[in-house]
Amino acid sequence: MSSRRTVSLITLGCARNEVDSEELAARLEASGWQLGEEDPDVVVVNTCGFIDSAKKDSIDTLLAAADSGAKVIAAGCMAERYGKELAEALPEASAVISFDDYTDIGTRLDDVLAGRKHDAHTPRDRRTLLPISPVERRGATNIPGHGELPTGVAPASGPRVLRKRLDESPVASLKLASGCDRRCTFCAIPAFRGAYVSRRPEELLAEADWLAHRGVRELVLVSENSTSYGKDLGDLRALEKLLPQLAATEGVERVRASYLQPAELRPGLIDVIAGTEGVAPYFDLSFQHASGPVLRRMRRFGDPERFLDLLEVVRKQAPEAGVRSNFIVGFPGETEQEFGELVGFLEAARLDVIGVFGYSDEDGTEAATFDGKLPQEVVDERVRVLTELAEELTAQRAEERIGTEVDILIEEDLGDGGYEGRAAHQGPEVDGSVTVQGIGLLPGQIVRAVVVDAEGVDLIARIKAGP
Repeated sequence: MSSRRTVSLITLGCARNEVDSEELAARLEASGWQLGEEDPDVVVVNTCGFIDSAKKDSIDTLLAAADSGAKVIAAGCMAERYGKELAEALPEASAVISFDDYTDIGTRLDDVLAGRKHDAHTPRDRRTLLPISPVERRGATNIPGHGELPTGVAPASGPRVLRKRLDESPVASLKLASGCDRRCTFCAIPAFRGAYVSRRPEELLAEADWLAHRGVRELVLVSENSTSYGKDLGDLRALEKLLPQLAATEGVERVRASYLQPAELRPGLIDVIAGTEGVAPYFDLSFQHASGPVLRRMRRFGDPERFLDLLEVVRKQAPEAGVRSNFIVGFPGETEQEFGELVGFLEAARLDVIGVFGYSDEDGTEAATFDGKLPQEVVDERVRVLTELAEELTAQRAEERIGTEVDILIEEDLGDGGYEGRAAHQGPEVDGSVTVQGIGLLPGQIVRAVVVDAEGVDLIARIKAGP
């Protein structure tokens, strides 16, 4: 085998996968592999297995990588979820690996490069791998002196500080936990990501400091459900304690929490997010629907009145807070009246960003067994109606911000005196951005500006003159 071993990493899906890839990159370099985009020996595709479109994108990416002549390894959620089935259906991939292979990823790539066969795993419900007792769980943390998590409990994105930055962005995700303990009827993620395992606060603070020393100015806290953070550590207030500590990290200008469950958004946590300097007044709320009966069939909680009351509390404390959410339409049994409740809620809620998804069956979920499936043309029509409404409502919400002052984290120099960044109410990638004119601004810098115009959810701002 040549001493030159190069690997390219392709990441699909969510911010949690991006963290996984940075941890895989660190492990690969530690085992002697070089990261490189040009003519790599091996391409690792960190796949997404969330919904049908994401699965198709993963397959297409794997096939395109195979056409390059490199050996291809499928990793990530789709690989974990389907294992042997994916390996049999996709002979173009040299190997399909599971989360349990991450700790020895360098050896796995050595095997592939040497032509040694890797037997793909048989998928299993990873929720059954975790000790049931919170006391047992608290004793298993992968921190020296605190014991080790049982094999297979958490992927590489579980408890540990081991990571290599793959870009120079002033924004980075910080993963609070792995897995999910909720049992939403439409979601397969807990089965292949496992039960909820929180990372220790001291470990998160150490990683935050590490990121800050590498130019990161905004930390985005991610997990399958951030409001569950600390439950398995025996502390329901762990997140509201952690946020101010992260915001106090030298070099960190902004901390943003994402993936918040409305039913678990306690008053104390609202207080911290809305009123702590350095914590973005940003509420990424997982509503999913608004009709009470639909939510109960989803095994979730709430209704329009409760959700609007929650938004009122948030905005009373932070009038300029950003609020985003995603919604599933066409869920089994969804009536015209229930769909109408969702429409009415969105018209009243004044959300900054609205994601709309049409329901589709997911393998192994409870909802896939439900009666009352809607014809695909009905689902498609409701997606169209709600998407058009969402675009109109979010554009109106952006226009309401004209004349307000915002703090913009500069992320990119567009040339000709233009810069792109994000205000505190905008999360990365999916919430729109702010374009601002200036001279000599630098990525990572935060500038105060006045919003002068809006284009959809995107804003245009002018740097505020004077002190």
